Amino acid sequence: GVLEKLGAQDCFWENKGAYTGEISSLMLKDLGCQYVIVGHSERRKYFGESDEIINRKLKAVLKNRMKPVFCVGEETRDSLNGNGKQINEMGLIVGEQLEKGLIGISTERIREIIFAYEPIWAIGTGQACLPDDAMKARLFIRKILSKLYSRETAEKARIVYGGSIDSKNVSDYVKNAKMDGILVGGASINASEFNKIVEKIG
Repeated sequence: GVLEKLGAQDCFWENKGAYTGEISSLMLKDLGCQYVIVGHSERRKYFGESDEIINRKLKAVLKNRMKPVFCVGEETRDSLNGNGKQINEMGLIVGEQLEKGLIGISTERIREIIFAYEPIWAIGTGQACLPDDAMKARLFIRKILSKLYSRETAEKARIVYGGSIDSKNVSDYVKNAKMDGILVGGASINASEFNKIVEKIG
């Protein structure tokens, strides 16, 4: 069948102005977009997008009545500190990204956001995050949302996974890790593989 919903990979935070090369969320709305990815790891890494910039983009997308896909994720796997104790990279990084990225966003608007957990070390590497770890991340995101908003808001939040997804492992995340969906990267370039992924979760 034909895909019925359109989304964009990024946007600018101002509706209008002299920002050569950028596209505003208002323009995306006029084009018929319903979703916009905000805070993708590649935007953070290659374009230096800070949590403050991502916060502005989230607000712009929400203001124009679209649904942001808010990406969060740690750059490296858990490591050891100087005392030999394991550092919870996911907890440290993701917690901060959520707290700073959601500043000034109301409970009413938070319900429009789709949260995407994308561990950066798993993107494009072929080394997907273990489903159990993805589930832990999902629970952690709900914990932070419960602290920032309420338990009810946290339980209703939609959380998806992204990072080396393919037709062979997609079921592990949707069924076993109980993610609400997936954010497909490299596999979406191959039409045949992408179709297999859709069939697996459809």
